[in-house]
Amino acid sequence: MSHAGRAAEPDKRMLRRELLAVRGRLTADDVRASATALAGRALELPELARARTVAAYVSVGGEPGTLALLDALRARGVRVLLPALLPDNDLDWGAYTGGDSLARVQHGGKMALFEPAGERLGPGAVTEADVVLLPGLAVDARGMRLGRGGGSYDRVLARLERARAHPALVVLLYDSEVVERVPEEPHDRPVHAVVTPSGVRRFG
Repeated sequence: MSHAGRAAEPDKRMLRRELLAVRGRLTADDVRASATALAGRALELPELARARTVAAYVSVGGEPGTLALLDALRARGVRVLLPALLPDNDLDWGAYTGGDSLARVQHGGKMALFEPAGERLGPGAVTEADVVLLPGLAVDARGMRLGRGGGSYDRVLARLERARAHPALVVLLYDSEVVERVPEEPHDRPVHAVVTPSGVRRFG
């Protein structure tokens, strides 16, 4: 890792703590209201209007809610893929076919996640997506995304690059999480757009 990369790590950890603390103060009603607004904004994206396959995720805790969006995409006839966390932090994928296709999975001391209960399609399934919806904690004016630090989506983005797949990369956040600048490391890649409850912002 370069010196710049090493310097970014403590800064990222501090910023993550601050952002997670703000999310931790949200009520269930806050999260629900944001989820409805977020779905409405995301569905206006031309990339999602054209998409046949979308790789997404099920929000947990104080994350911007995604279930309303997943159901709206399915109602449009879109194939929705959801991740399942593997022991090495990589992601496998399965199809979302409604709320009853989700299983609550506890990963060690980490938070419980909702994962597809059906057939596993393999880590490479994400390369078929026209749009990849990414979780995150912040995005900056250049489109650089701050993740949770597990590295799962760094692997996904590297896999897309190796496969020469070029889906639209869209991060879902709260309005206050669009910031001036996040610390970055050499392997970090910008996203194409951020959707928040108040609108869409594009990068590059």
